[in-house]
Amino acid sequence: MKAIQKRAMMLKAIRQFFDLKGYLEVETPLRIPVAIPEAHITPFKSEGWVLQSSPEICMKRLMARGYNQLFQICKCFRKDERGDRHLTELTMLEWYRKDFTYIELMNECQELIQYVAKALKTYPHLFYGINKIDLTGPWERRSVCEVFQQLGSTTMAAAEQSGNFDEMMAFEIEPHLGVTHPTFIYDYPASMAALAKLKADDNRLAERFELYIAGIELANGFSELTDPDEQRQRFNAVMEQRRQSKRTAHHQMEIEPSMQQIPEKFLSDLDRMPPAAGIAMGIDRLAMLFTDSPTIDNVVTFTPEAL
Repeated sequence: MKAIQKRAMMLKAIRQFFDLKGYLEVETPLRIPVAIPEAHITPFKSEGWVLQSSPEICMKRLMARGYNQLFQICKCFRKDERGDRHLTELTMLEWYRKDFTYIELMNECQELIQYVAKALKTYPHLFYGINKIDLTGPWERRSVCEVFQQLGSTTMAAAEQSGNFDEMMAFEIEPHLGVTHPTFIYDYPASMAALAKLKADDNRLAERFELYIAGIELANGFSELTDPDEQRQRFNAVMEQRRQSKRTAHHQMEIEPSMQQIPEKFLSDLDRMPPAAGIAMGIDRLAMLFTDSPTIDNVVTFTPEAL
């Protein structure tokens, strides 16, 4: 009960932060006709439609209609994701801001968590397990290339080429990130950022970052890609990647029909979307950190198994 009460206080502080910043809170449909093609996320089917894995499509379409600063706290659904830090039904915070880049978004992300920590009377430190995390700024920022050189058994380029990028991140690199102070890692390979803007001076990299605290991946943000033709090409590449992975999988699963389609209405709106940056943050994981909970089960009222 104490964890659930603190979670409620955390949500209240998050809304206060965005209200003070002039953001508009919005609600968008949980059930959509076509999902964003994603290489490693499979949605739940719902009578021919799907349950969203993120509110990204609808929130960006709102930006294309003149909503310049908006945020949402909502349920998202991801099939076959269950563990100490994963739920098939999770709570997500997403926010988008016109004329922001991923650099400015990192700054605002830091401001948000510091604001919440002050509201919960834990600032300037966060205690999680054996870790005492210093929340005062500036927070650490390291390129993905750098963390692979320092913590990985191979380079970022080699990991990407071999197909072991995600595995190396999970087992070799992530446990060492954010253990004394929060850490942003940024400039991901372009192939790992299907909806992010590429760097102007090096199109092998994307303007994407992730935030880690106590080895936990907490948020994923980027400067938004707003070119519908380039976005279509990237969607097609992801869909082909999914087809190839299904062909080589031992269980030879059928490809979900919803994942064989491209969200055309989203692409139609994309060329009207202003320059912006957006971010998704896991509310359940943030609650784990602020309640010093070892598993995600401790910060939700019901787990799937309890229903």
